[in-house]
Amino acid sequence: MRRVVVTGLGMVSPLGGDVETSWANILAAKSGAGTITKFDATDFQSNYACEVKPADHEYGFDANKRVDHKVQRQVDPFIVFGIDAAGQAIEDAGLTDMSEEERYRAGCSIGSGIGGLPGIESESLVLAEKGPRRVSPHFVHGRLINLISGQVSIKYGLMGPNHAVVTACSTGAHSIGDAAAMIARDDADVMLAGGAESTVCPIGIAGFGQARALSTGFRDEPWRASRPWDKDRDGFVMGEGAGVVVLEEYERAKARGAKIYCEVVGYGLSGDAYHVTAPHPEGSGAFRSMQMAVRKSGLSLADIDYINAHGTSTPLGDELELGAVRRLFGSDIANLSMSSTKSAIGHLLGGAGAVESIFCILALRDQIVPPTLNLDNPSENCAGIDLVPHKAKTRSVRAVLNNSFGFGGTNASLVMKAI
Repeated sequence: MRRVVVTGLGMVSPLGGDVETSWANILAAKSGAGTITKFDATDFQSNYACEVKPADHEYGFDANKRVDHKVQRQVDPFIVFGIDAAGQAIEDAGLTDMSEEERYRAGCSIGSGIGGLPGIESESLVLAEKGPRRVSPHFVHGRLINLISGQVSIKYGLMGPNHAVVTACSTGAHSIGDAAAMIARDDADVMLAGGAESTVCPIGIAGFGQARALSTGFRDEPWRASRPWDKDRDGFVMGEGAGVVVLEEYERAKARGAKIYCEVVGYGLSGDAYHVTAPHPEGSGAFRSMQMAVRKSGLSLADIDYINAHGTSTPLGDELELGAVRRLFGSDIANLSMSSTKSAIGHLLGGAGAVESIFCILALRDQIVPPTLNLDNPSENCAGIDLVPHKAKTRSVRAVLNNSFGFGGTNASLVMKAI
């Protein structure tokens, strides 16, 4: 099997419109949470989220840099975020001028957990209030999940695999793992891979609120709401954004003198086969996903220095993931650091695994691990493991593990190492 490396990064997050701004703000322990601005959420169970900031904000996102105005008008925000993140990544990798022959071997694997929910909501209201002839002709292709990959492939002329994963909150990690497998088995030489989401809209916040998944107890202090492993946690904070990486076959990347961030060495995936929303009560799916990823990597458990946890800030999920990590790592847990960057940017659903993989890659690059915010009163199960409370931590980082777990019991884990 061929080796797969990361040569480009792109991100749109609640803490920045690009990778380096988001990373700097994560390390500075800033929070992207605030009162929802997209609509009046006063009467909703949760009135706060981690929104992508407008262009005039100090760490806002300017869609005009890479996304045509016509496209912006036709598609949902998750596609806009995905196109921009993919553009950042391909620019970072220095691959904007590939030959036609190279583009035959370059593709996309960019998915979303939910896709165009705001547009589905708004056009449904148009249909109900104004009739079928007033529904936008762009309704379908402006909401479809695979249209990030579609738009990106058209924009950059990528004629290799055109793929889109939909596995709830595991989407971003599965997208990267699947794309790496395509390169490893010689289906492509280059893949743009990741995920995007934007569901901060009335039906999205109401739906997750009714499912009792969202945090509701911090209406006056939303920056305190996302608090993985803390005793006062009461649910996740909705986030939005996108993360995309460029994956490339190692020998090709080396031959062209590419900047190589790391190597993707392990990919694990599993199913809980238990419940549509609740994780397995013994954390067995999470355990097997991590176990597979580490086994495939060829590394020992002692080689893993940092885990970016799924860590959503839900009362049940946080404890089960922690238990699965303890079960897998045993005594090696003493030398491990684990944090949840969802404490700062919220839960990006289908975009989470990709954005968090990029944070893992940057931890490898800079030898520093991002903090878990709001870990003021850790649960009893936290004893004996470094959860990086409050402040980023400088330390040796040789290999990293990223976890993503989703509704329906779908689990994904990625292992990456320095090269």
